[in-house]
Amino acid sequence: MIDLNMHEAVKKRNAQRCRERNIILPTFAQMKDPSLVPESVKKKLSNIGLWDIDSLNLFRITWKNEPTHHGGTFGGVNYIELPREVTGTKARIIALVGKWFPTGAHKVGATYGCLAPALISGNFDSTKQKAVWPSTGNYCRGGAYNSDLLACDSIAILPEEMSEERFSWLKKVAGEVIATPGCESNVKEIFDKCHELEAERGDNIVIFNQFDQFGNYLWHYEVTASAIEEIIKKEVANSENFKGYLTSTGSGGTMGAGDYLKQQYPHLKLTAAEALQCPTLLSNGFGGHRIEGIGDKHVPWIHNVRNTDMVIAVDDNDAMNVMRLFNEPAGQEYLKQQGVSQEFIDNADLLGISGIANVIASIKMAKYYEMEEDDVIVTVLTDSMEMYESRVKEMQARQGDFTAADAAKIHFQALEKQGTDNLLELRYEDRKRIHNLKYYTWIEQQGKELEELNAQWYDKDYWTNIQKQTADIDRLIEEFNREVGLLD
Repeated sequence: MIDLNMHEAVKKRNAQRCRERNIILPTFAQMKDPSLVPESVKKKLSNIGLWDIDSLNLFRITWKNEPTHHGGTFGGVNYIELPREVTGTKARIIALVGKWFPTGAHKVGATYGCLAPALISGNFDSTKQKAVWPSTGNYCRGGAYNSDLLACDSIAILPEEMSEERFSWLKKVAGEVIATPGCESNVKEIFDKCHELEAERGDNIVIFNQFDQFGNYLWHYEVTASAIEEIIKKEVANSENFKGYLTSTGSGGTMGAGDYLKQQYPHLKLTAAEALQCPTLLSNGFGGHRIEGIGDKHVPWIHNVRNTDMVIAVDDNDAMNVMRLFNEPAGQEYLKQQGVSQEFIDNADLLGISGIANVIASIKMAKYYEMEEDDVIVTVLTDSMEMYESRVKEMQARQGDFTAADAAKIHFQALEKQGTDNLLELRYEDRKRIHNLKYYTWIEQQGKELEELNAQWYDKDYWTNIQKQTADIDRLIEEFNREVGLLD
């Protein structure tokens, strides 16, 4: 459960800080439906940039921002459909677009889902404590950004081998930036650093670990799932044709949207994707890989494994090569010759590396289940190429110029003829095996209770009780805003 036990003295200090800094908190209802945002806020947003350090940008934590870098308000859900000329599948693959969030990634929503309940309940003191954001990339960026917007000090933790763009921006926003050893897969090193900070700084910090924070899960259960449901109602005439929801496991948060979707569409298949070079869910494997932002070598505490139907591993070479196909001139010219629309070519940079991996996994899923023309898979583009331009340059330096022959080869091998290898449709025993992997990280290393681990699997009310907290959180946000007094 999300801790909503009230600490009135701390809450009062937080409200005073918000009053002094002109901070108003959005509710989950407003993030799902921005038409509920006060008109006074919308008017002011027309003069504010999407990434500006302005507390009003809290109201842009939604999938429905106008797709512009400055002055936008709200519209429909931001999404893109992948052309069949690209995917080579009969099925339709539709992807939510994360670029049009502040910071250019949806993780800013997950961090708000963690930080806001702690502020309004007084479980975090914005006047005395620092918010610690352990991450493999975008989560610590979102956490540092929201901390700035909410007048909190922050510490961002991420692996030293993450992209140059992440570090450059973080140094301008976070109070402290700590680089831990290793790459995307080195999550334990992030956890170890958190333990060091706890020992050194004690009550002066609060750690918002994306892998065990149910605010992350709940934000996606409510806001991301609501956006997907709107897409389905708009795009799919027969809901039975909504066949799959797929996302990289990452922190397990985005998978939370699947719990809501499966409640509404019981036939739906939920798929977790990961890197082939680190096939933890697929085969208890380990290793390093280049699909930045998805984290692995453990099963996130907030992943409801019992609700997952399939696991797919994606070769990071495919993801990195398709990145070049979509973003280099020779690749774009080749796609044009294959009949791909100019509209898609112009918008291909909406797909970051993990988004490309999600699309590849969706292709594998569609082929495995032999989906037809009316069938739809929805996936997620966490971020865009804004975070990875340096990776393209690195590949150019290492591999040389990208040619038309390279484009044809990659399109054929990584997309059009992608196979159904390295995947597993999960039986009961497979789900239990993956769930049991939580023991080694969370019970042995991180001190969670075995009773709760078992409750996640056996207690039918465990996950639904978390889902029911939304109404309480929104009520507390509204009460907090009244205490701050700015909406009056």
